[in-house]
Amino acid sequence: MSGGHTIFVGLGSNLGDRIAHCRFGIGALEEGGSIRLTAHSRFYLTEPQGYREQDWFVNAVVRGETGLSPAAVLARLKEIERRAGREPGGIPCGPRVLDLDLLLYDGLVLDLPGLTLPHPRLAERRFVLQPLCDIDPDVRHPVLGQTARELLRGLGESGQRVEAIS
Repeated sequence: MSGGHTIFVGLGSNLGDRIAHCRFGIGALEEGGSIRLTAHSRFYLTEPQGYREQDWFVNAVVRGETGLSPAAVLARLKEIERRAGREPGGIPCGPRVLDLDLLLYDGLVLDLPGLTLPHPRLAERRFVLQPLCDIDPDVRHPVLGQTARELLRGLGESGQRVEAIS
């Protein structure tokens, strides 16, 4: 059963049917009723960051409500990635069937092995901020104090190409 915590999850894929993999991830999030999705961004075609010798990604962001702890949400995300066919390891920022990132959990600031909230690179990623602005441009980064809209504006023309596709 969903509960009183608001979460934002980033989704991405650049292997196979990228949109279908993202849709699988979105559907799997609601299985079992412990997460109830309340908003979904458009899908975006996004230029790879870091490791550039790979296909472009499809990215989106969803907002949900849950009673799960941050660690339980993360475990759920990793299980969904595994079910989608993602293998552990691989090239950092490299190709993946499905990538699910817990971006925000309420206004929680947390730094544990394997789990940092807010997501440590949230403020520098146009492929996260653009879809986040689709669903909640006024959500605040709990460390920087800026809204998603302000963070996106602050990126300027950083070279991260992001194109809405649906």
